[in-house]
Amino acid sequence: MDPKKSSEVKLPLPGGDILKLRAAGQDDEAFLLSVYASTREQELSQVQWQEGQREAFLKWQFEMQRREYDARFPAAEYNVVLINSQRAGRMWIGRDKDEIRLLDIALLPEFQKRGAGTILLQRLINEAAASQKPLRHMVFVLNDNAHRFYERLGFVVIEDIGAYKHMEWKSSEE
Repeated sequence: MDPKKSSEVKLPLPGGDILKLRAAGQDDEAFLLSVYASTREQELSQVQWQEGQREAFLKWQFEMQRREYDARFPAAEYNVVLINSQRAGRMWIGRDKDEIRLLDIALLPEFQKRGAGTILLQRLINEAAASQKPLRHMVFVLNDNAHRFYERLGFVVIEDIGAYKHMEWKSSEE
């Protein structure tokens, strides 16, 4: 994987932690897969797996997600989220002439509920407002916590697409 262009970002979090974003690189592959796996834990724990089957499935799904995002947004910004210099999650952003697309944001459970997600989303909301573009994201229909999180930030559901809700934040000036 080629790291996408991204300048390092450093932001203070409530409680004194420091959040950083840096471009994901080849050395981050195993970590990025572990973050992806953490987002599927609840869903996949309901299935009986043969030895090695779950890991193979997760790798396959992770690669399929990457191929789809790379095809749709080849210049996407793919970042590792660091909190106090520890790898904490990932954030993938696609931009084109019509929209800013939050392709994926995920924090490992031990780094959640520290304000990082809110601060990262607020940065994108500010960018969307300044550029007069909608900010869009797909939320898994069974992820009620994420749905409430995005609604709290001003996102609305614009479409139900099977297992996902297509949500959007739009400037009131549009």
